[in-house]
Amino acid sequence: MRNKGKLDWLVDAAIVMFMVSMIVLTLYPFYYIIMASISRPSELMSHRGLILAPLGGISWAAYKSVIFENPMIPIGYLNTIFYVAFGTVINITLTTLGAYALSRKKAKLVQPAMFAITFTMLFSGGMIPLFLLVKQLGLINSRLAILLPTAVSAYNLIIMRTSFQALPDSLEESAKMDGANDFIILWRIALPLSKAVVAVMVLFYSVSHWNSWFPAMMYLRDRDLYPLQLVLREILIMNNTESMTTGAAMSDAEPIGAAIQYATIMVSTLPILVVYPFLQKYFVKGVMIGAIKG
Repeated sequence: MRNKGKLDWLVDAAIVMFMVSMIVLTLYPFYYIIMASISRPSELMSHRGLILAPLGGISWAAYKSVIFENPMIPIGYLNTIFYVAFGTVINITLTTLGAYALSRKKAKLVQPAMFAITFTMLFSGGMIPLFLLVKQLGLINSRLAILLPTAVSAYNLIIMRTSFQALPDSLEESAKMDGANDFIILWRIALPLSKAVVAVMVLFYSVSHWNSWFPAMMYLRDRDLYPLQLVLREILIMNNTESMTTGAAMSDAEPIGAAIQYATIMVSTLPILVVYPFLQKYFVKGVMIGAIKG
């Protein structure tokens, strides 16, 4: 028993050390970005290795350049907020209506519809047919090109459908006896009892819209319609920081350009970090309630 107790202690200690190391490995890249974004650009440019504190003291030069000297950052923010707000409303509305209709046991053609929806999860026409379809619909270089092609996710639709199927049939029967139609049952019974799943759907769709940049790169030509992530791509991948370093001397342009990249990452990530904790408590519960049963 004594040896077994020591072995258990060693195993617990090893598990704790492993989990702590995983937490450090996960959080340190984000901590590195924070410290790099508020470091002095000249010190950051010449530094190699880990960063545990702001190099050369705290400097807000990169944030001032990102927020005040690049007009595309505010434009990208406003566009992204528009895409997230209206896109999520469209997603939740269509997903809820579709999931509720497919969850009704007496509804017709449910199985063929579910087969067609599931089929799209395995096979798709591809990027070129989708682009041609959007072009034929006249949506190129419009906000609808970002909102409509991703209006419903088959995976999220199946999760919400499974959640609605788990509701007791007696609730629907008693509501219909009182004269309620399907819309009243959905609004007053199904949705209030499925708040956790709805919250998870809002989280999935809103994060997807916030991080999306590839559809905008394909469909949008007007830079005033660019979302924030596409602006971020130009700054990080294409290294386009000229508009934010025009006021700096030639010798300082390259160092501050490196700091601007880190500051831009923080500016684009902060809203999701603020919103996520309020929805995280619904995450596990909602996914488990709407889990796909075999």
